[in-house]
Amino acid sequence: MILMIKRYTLILIIIGTSFFYTQTAFAGNDKLAGQAGATELLINPWARSSGWGGANSASVHGLEAMFLNVAGIAFTPKTEVIFSSTDYLQGSGIKINAFGFTQKIGESSVIGLGIMSMSFGDIPITTNAQPEGGLGTYSPNFMNIGLSYAKAFSNSIFAGITAKVISESIPNLTADGFCLDAGIQYVTGLGRDKNGKKKTDNLKFGIALKNVGPAMQFGGDGLTFKTNPAATTYNSATGPGVATYAATVEERAQSFELPSLVNIGITYDVKLAQDHRLSIAGNFGSNSYTKDQYTLGMEYGFKNYFMLRGGFVYEDGIFQQSTRTTIYTGPTAGVTFELPLGSGRSFAIDYAYRATNPFTGCHTFGARVNL
Repeated sequence: MILMIKRYTLILIIIGTSFFYTQTAFAGNDKLAGQAGATELLINPWARSSGWGGANSASVHGLEAMFLNVAGIAFTPKTEVIFSSTDYLQGSGIKINAFGFTQKIGESSVIGLGIMSMSFGDIPITTNAQPEGGLGTYSPNFMNIGLSYAKAFSNSIFAGITAKVISESIPNLTADGFCLDAGIQYVTGLGRDKNGKKKTDNLKFGIALKNVGPAMQFGGDGLTFKTNPAATTYNSATGPGVATYAATVEERAQSFELPSLVNIGITYDVKLAQDHRLSIAGNFGSNSYTKDQYTLGMEYGFKNYFMLRGGFVYEDGIFQQSTRTTIYTGPTAGVTFELPLGSGRSFAIDYAYRATNPFTGCHTFGARVNL
């Protein structure tokens, strides 16, 4: 009874803390949309969690937890390696590649490394003197690198933290930044018998604070230009005069904030029959610079061999094009095929689709190895 009271007290603390954050510093504000930068931090590069819109922030496990709720990497049994590729906004030419791994160290700790890179194709170089181009091409480079640590403090409580380095650049202009993520996942332990032996842990809660860091600012030669200012001169023979000289002037770029947010999630697993599972999940995302999002998702699983999932991400005004302020229209879907290799090892192929308007959606393919 005492343990049960402690568990539910912790749940109330987590929920209360979540609402405190969402009602203060991180209340969504669509009037600030467009004022934050580094918005690639809001793009999920992984296939499984994208398939149900990120609704599973309370139950996401392994490397993909680095994006939604870093506490989930604590569930890595040994080693997990993932490579994924996204055709982002198909038709736009934008590609996203991501790679990472998680490794268990000791009995209860896990470390992880995740790298995400965006490419935008070749863009013609234009200038004021040559607005039609003909000067070659350039390609922007966006990259995020995250290093994570998570720990299982008990059979019910898991927590983690991620440090991320952000880089955005073109050949003559760069912006570098740093931010932190932190998360907690709580497994309620419902379904345990009187002796405390684990039977099923159906109900899960999670809260994650993401992208908290100092403002970023662009700098480099791209902000400089040459000019010929005039200066007053004086000659004793001819009197006052005007002369010009060559000078290089550097402009100052305005700094921009990071897109901080809070994720609050809940997941419930339903056992349909032997080896068949249905998971129902929901997530509330409170964004500091965009509209708040409400996500619902479901996943059907047959053992660990096959998983089919879908979700819907809702925000105010999403159903009408005149009021929609996001490229996404809501629906998401995904599928996983996993092949066991023996001794706890497996190989899996993941796919996810996110509907958009315009363009023809986002398609993510992932390959995963558990060692």
